[in-house]
Amino acid sequence: MRLATRVGDGPLLRSADVAPSLPELEVVSVFNPAAARVGDETVLLLRVGERPRSDVGPPPGAVMLELGGPRLSTRPLPPELRADDVVGMTFLDVAARPPRVAVAYVRRDTPGLDLSDPRTIRFRSGAAFNGTEDYLSQMSHLRVARSGDGIHFSVERTPALTPSHALEEYGIEDPRVTCIDGEWHVTYVSVSRLGITTSLATTRDFVTFERRGVVMHPDQKDVVLFPERVGGRYVALTRPMPQSFARVFGIWIAFSADLVSWGGHRPLALPRLDGWDAIRTGAGSVPFRTRRGWLELYHGVDRDSRYAIGAILLDGEDPRRVIGRSPEPILLPEEPYEREGMNADTIFVCGHVPLDATGSRVRVYYGAADCVVAAADLDVAQVLAHLEPVGDADQLAIG
Repeated sequence: MRLATRVGDGPLLRSADVAPSLPELEVVSVFNPAAARVGDETVLLLRVGERPRSDVGPPPGAVMLELGGPRLSTRPLPPELRADDVVGMTFLDVAARPPRVAVAYVRRDTPGLDLSDPRTIRFRSGAAFNGTEDYLSQMSHLRVARSGDGIHFSVERTPALTPSHALEEYGIEDPRVTCIDGEWHVTYVSVSRLGITTSLATTRDFVTFERRGVVMHPDQKDVVLFPERVGGRYVALTRPMPQSFARVFGIWIAFSADLVSWGGHRPLALPRLDGWDAIRTGAGSVPFRTRRGWLELYHGVDRDSRYAIGAILLDGEDPRRVIGRSPEPILLPEEPYEREGMNADTIFVCGHVPLDATGSRVRVYYGAADCVVAAADLDVAQVLAHLEPVGDADQLAIG
């Protein structure tokens, strides 16, 4: 049985649908949107990736970025250098007040510069903290899009949230939005050379946002808040990224009294060695209640680096307990726009909205190949029927 029905004839949003935030930048990707139903509108909070324009050379007054130090610094670009001699990159100028996204250039023949991965600019130097430093080839911010029918979206021309301090020097990414007590809580990834942290912002209208700061220590991402307290506590799904021993990247659960300080961390749904989610798992959309418990749509990565979507079912009163789990993906990359792009063979979900008052059908919005936004509809009863039971003996024994 095919569990997911794709919406439309292709992507709902492409980079051409989004205006750049600055004249000197171009939008190269729009993906991994959070989703919310607000009144009669479907609202997406998009991740928008930008880079210096590729159709023009360095402008008068361009600067050169100095790599390999504790702080990024610039100096005037030598006038003899032309477009073919340099590579442009965005960076957060934290010396400016307020900090601002700016463009600088690096010589292509800089010793130790590695441009083999289109997603990063890697620099090897004895002056770097650990011998290498990775800079992203594009910088992301968050942008609001609105729709009356959930298919045709109007994207706002200016960002909703942009990098604003040193812990966001490489951009902000992959939002999720959860309505708690009438207020929308936005968790998003803050990226810098100091690590990957999770930050929180709140809004009531997706027009103005109040930043609440970092709420999860590095390296941690894919943080998704439950829409209600369970047992008197707020609940979050997280994804730590340990760098020691087996380096198992899987879904954890944590609890809080105030949405700021988190404890009770424990593994919840780890990768399965022979499964479609053998390499890593990560929380996707906001968990929602069903007649059988909390249903969470998550991403899994297999040994061919393919990202697909599955589901786990958590006990309604004790979400630390997994009841069921997808034996096979609900939605996997099949279409050309899902199989070809910045990160090929990738479907990455960050949000969903209900399609009816009962919540029996939902629409998931997802990033495809780290380039575009697409959507698919799911029947909740079919998803629940597809899950395989997980017994107490299969739970990780940690007391």
